[in-house]
Amino acid sequence: MQKRACFDFEIEFSNGGGIQGHGFRLDIPGDDIDDESLAAYVIRDMRLLMVGKAHILNKRIIQEPHKRSTSPAPREAGEANAPAFIDLSHSISSGMMTVKGLPAPMICDHLSRIASRSLYGAGTEFQIDRLEMVGNTGTYIDAPFHRYADGYDLAGLPLSHVAGVPGITVKALGAADRAIDWHHFVPYECRGRAVLVHTGWDQHWGSERYFDGHPYLTEKAATYLRDQGALMVGIDSLNIDDTAGTERPVHSVLLAAGIPIIEHMTRLGDLPTENFRLHAAPPKVVGMGTFPVRAHATLR
Repeated sequence: MQKRACFDFEIEFSNGGGIQGHGFRLDIPGDDIDDESLAAYVIRDMRLLMVGKAHILNKRIIQEPHKRSTSPAPREAGEANAPAFIDLSHSISSGMMTVKGLPAPMICDHLSRIASRSLYGAGTEFQIDRLEMVGNTGTYIDAPFHRYADGYDLAGLPLSHVAGVPGITVKALGAADRAIDWHHFVPYECRGRAVLVHTGWDQHWGSERYFDGHPYLTEKAATYLRDQGALMVGIDSLNIDDTAGTERPVHSVLLAAGIPIIEHMTRLGDLPTENFRLHAAPPKVVGMGTFPVRAHATLR
């Protein structure tokens, strides 16, 4: 006999307000379901965005035939001839600051155009530049080696995680709480996707405001994304973790699972919720775990 859950629920939105349901019934796949999984069913089923907290009350499991049939997956829309490009990266310039406490990049001549004239034939000159910087500069990607000595480095980063990956944009703009919990991701299909979290914090890029009070993911959010099979996670904020303390649980969970992270993204508000592809491949550097990327999306 098929089973259904009968329950009440209270949902609070992270940007204010909430909804309640009484005597709600939902098909479940097995004989029982825990409260968190049931909350995820409700959020996904109702396509609720920016859920801050979800409470399941008076739950009971009843024997009753399921009311819904499985719907076929939607077909992909036909592709146009030319894609549109959206640049999701900050520019890198000499002396700019990405993270307080880390050195700013220095860009200078290695061989100037004027100096090169003596090395080449008449009318031929070249500019060769020199760049000194740490990997955590501008919009950058973290590979597992950034956190774990035995994790794969930039040279081992699978292109399938960062090149032409189907993406989704999770809207967390205007949330009252800095912490973005797992409920925010439940309405979206994360498996096999690059999950980009739009907080709007990039509006403070280049100012002192950028370094204090930034939005971040919770450890439960990272665990949810890992368990849902996300290929990559990005955010338009200073850090995907809360930097108030010394622990970095989101980095630890995602990078332990081989899921790369992109921080300091921008223009995520220009992306649709889905139907785009992310490109963010770094150079193939051995023994390095972090490097800037020209992250961008293609839309058709």
